[in-house]
Amino acid sequence: MLQMIRRGRAGAVLGLLVVAGLAEAVAASADTWRLHARHTLGGPGGWDLLSVDAAARRVYITHGENLVVANVDDGKVLGEIGGLQRAHGVALAPSIGRGFVSSGGDGRVVAFDLKSLAPAGEVKAGQNPDAMLYEPVTGQIYAFNGRSKDATVIDPQTLAVKATFALPGKPELAVADGHGNVFVNLEDKNAIAAIDAHTNAITATWPLDGCEEPSGLAIDAVHARLFSVCSNKIMVVLDAVSGKRVASVVIGEEPDGAAFDPATGNVFSPNSDGTMTVVHEDDPTHFRVAATVATPPRSRTIALDEKSHRVVLPVAEFGALPQPSPQNPHPRPPIKADTFGFVVFGTH
Repeated sequence: MLQMIRRGRAGAVLGLLVVAGLAEAVAASADTWRLHARHTLGGPGGWDLLSVDAAARRVYITHGENLVVANVDDGKVLGEIGGLQRAHGVALAPSIGRGFVSSGGDGRVVAFDLKSLAPAGEVKAGQNPDAMLYEPVTGQIYAFNGRSKDATVIDPQTLAVKATFALPGKPELAVADGHGNVFVNLEDKNAIAAIDAHTNAITATWPLDGCEEPSGLAIDAVHARLFSVCSNKIMVVLDAVSGKRVASVVIGEEPDGAAFDPATGNVFSPNSDGTMTVVHEDDPTHFRVAATVATPPRSRTIALDEKSHRVVLPVAEFGALPQPSPQNPHPRPPIKADTFGFVVFGTH
């Protein structure tokens, strides 16, 4: 990340400005983003969302009909959760030793043990459960159901459904602020819904003006900033208390994830066009593009490794794009066999 050292006060002597300029150049060079590793996991099918357990050094990636678990440092496959239908999202609850993955094709959420990866039960959710979230204050698991436009709230220990409530639009990714509030992007409404996790009531719906199809969502919980990434190359920054728009930043095309690193102030947008936009939070009102990093095409979901401050993106190699047809007007290129895996980007 090309972090800039803040300049001194107005009126500083020319010599100090020169020194500051040299310091900026050194910092920019030291913080250049690069590819650190590429690990091939193999297996058929596409992927969706992922999560990194930084303490356990594991990455969990939904892949076709499975959840694949690998060592984030060396790429060694540690196990799989199978028997899913269109695996989508994964949520980790290390405090109770359980993980949860959504099976969109049959409307299930499958629980598993984080150490052994053994199945621990399953829950019937809504239609096409997609993004998953662990809310730490109430200890609840949320499954956001795309087709039925609602959310299923699960007790992670008993696996009882505590609530099912309607959302004011089709949900995409969600975040928690650590104070009992949950926020979720509404893809078809170009908006964000705020949820009180104590009551599971919608407390606000905030428009994302100028944003089309918001998908990835990240949060700076300390400064109450929400970062929605949109398919039309815009990141919208909202105040998480008032819903007021703070800023917008130009990013790459069609992202499907976002991440925020509180230790560095970096916000990440992984884009379908073969780039990752790194946005730096200079302060809670000023945001700028610090780097545009070349990534493999279509690597547009992301997870942060909070220990190394590196980011992890799923990856594969693709064949030629098929010609559009009446049956498939928007074709996708086929994934080449056994090329699926993940890449790791960082500055050190």
